[in-house]
Amino acid sequence: MVILIGTVLLTLPISIRDGGWNWDHLMISLFTSTSAVCVTGHIVVDTATYFSPIGQFFIAALIQVGGLGYMTATTFLLLLLGKRFKLKDKVALQQALDRTEIHGANQLIISIIATTLIFELTGTFLLLWVFGSQYGLDRALGLALFHSISAWNNAGFSLFSDNLIGYQSSLAINIIIPGLIVFGGIGYDTIFELYLWLRDRIHRKPRCISLSLNFKVAVSTTLALLGVGTLAFFLVESRNLHTLGQLPLSTQIYAAWFQSVTPRTAGFNTIDISKMTTAGLFITIALMFIGGSPGGTAGGIKTTTLRVLTSCTKTILQGREEVGLYEREIPLSLILKAIGVAVSSLMVVIAMTTVISLSDPQIDFIRILFEVVSAFGTVGLSTGITATLSTTAKLILVATMYIGRVGILLLMSAWLGEPKQSFVHYPEEDLLVG
Repeated sequence: MVILIGTVLLTLPISIRDGGWNWDHLMISLFTSTSAVCVTGHIVVDTATYFSPIGQFFIAALIQVGGLGYMTATTFLLLLLGKRFKLKDKVALQQALDRTEIHGANQLIISIIATTLIFELTGTFLLLWVFGSQYGLDRALGLALFHSISAWNNAGFSLFSDNLIGYQSSLAINIIIPGLIVFGGIGYDTIFELYLWLRDRIHRKPRCISLSLNFKVAVSTTLALLGVGTLAFFLVESRNLHTLGQLPLSTQIYAAWFQSVTPRTAGFNTIDISKMTTAGLFITIALMFIGGSPGGTAGGIKTTTLRVLTSCTKTILQGREEVGLYEREIPLSLILKAIGVAVSSLMVVIAMTTVISLSDPQIDFIRILFEVVSAFGTVGLSTGITATLSTTAKLILVATMYIGRVGILLLMSAWLGEPKQSFVHYPEEDLLVG
């Protein structure tokens, strides 16, 4: 419903810069609305020149609602209206936020909204300092607010025709935007835990809170991927004259760092993605498929899923039967969920890539795969083929963005209905695997 409302709003003549309208605009509005609500960042037209300031405002609003999530946004509105929650509403909210308990959901929603406002307003203030030196106050404020919302929600929409390529040598942009992306995609629970831990440390409380397994896994995996990604992009693209090759060493490091952050489902870019090497594109595909952490604004299979799967592999190689992380044993149900997420996500990517390859056979396979993974991971990076795709391919990407944002397991559960418990147990038998 939010996507449809967004489509209608973006179809209005006041949303288009030239005020005109044709049937092609309906497809453009649907694609853009889906991309904004699913915080993807895929575009078929230049946001800066095609949409009017009112249209850009609608896009920012759709990004905000999509980043917060349906349950969070709706619950916050109900709280403002003073409505009381029924048990089924609390259960739905618990499942939407992936929490183990029902109580305290209202306070959590308020904390999420407060955290979002704090980070977005801080980002706006810092970006205003950057853009203020080049533009007037009104223009700079609009740019700062839009890009802060887009970065925090890991959307990747930009009001510059070249995205952020013009700021590839700016130290401020390479700190502020990635900072918003990382914190937005690492998960609200992780931010809350970090805040409580720092508060106890500052006040020197004798008993500080113990960090959860989710915090340790999300933070350590995120740092590892950022470090490995930066090094990989630097080594792969430093000799490519079309991306990093002709840049000064400091700018090369900035660009490699930025490019390791943005595949975590953000979609901004400071280099021309279409001119990256095949190796660079494949590294980006891998990072986009992994995505961010649970409970945040990022997509992908999530960092925790990756760690569970790699820990399973490590357990098999060591000849053990219990999967452990940081002196904690991972329950079988969580392992099965991680496998289900990874396998079903891979199946969606394969299916969508196959269909688009059939509908647009003239496009290179690596670029189609890049486009599909970017849509599924709600990233928004593109090699520049999005606008040239057929209508069928664009509709496939719309469906892919929707699946990636809703979540493949949640979508399958909604389709199949409530699971039925089985009381039948069959005898075990060995099977040759691997």
